[in-house]
Amino acid sequence: MAPQHGPRRARIAFSDSAAKQLENITSEADIHALDRALVVISVDPDVGEPIPGDATGPQLRQYADEVERVRLLYWIGALRTVVVVAYIEV
Repeated sequence: MAPQHGPRRARIAFSDSAAKQLENITSEADIHALDRALVVISVDPDVGEPIPGDATGPQLRQYADEVERVRLLYWIGALRTVVVVAYIEV
């Protein structure tokens, strides 16, 4: 019998600006906090709150973890399999 797996996680991708922000994070504690937040949105992309805006682009969402002091702006890609992080604040 095949092993049972949990729900499939979305793949995380970074916009160019988010990738540059990521390069500037050097603190181990900040990296750990960011990793935890990324796992949360990969498991449940709808966890963040929608950010009001126009309908011409992707619907931005915001996920903020007050305990870890992390804030991510992201959008959910096609078929809910990719989450693109647009902005990182740690």
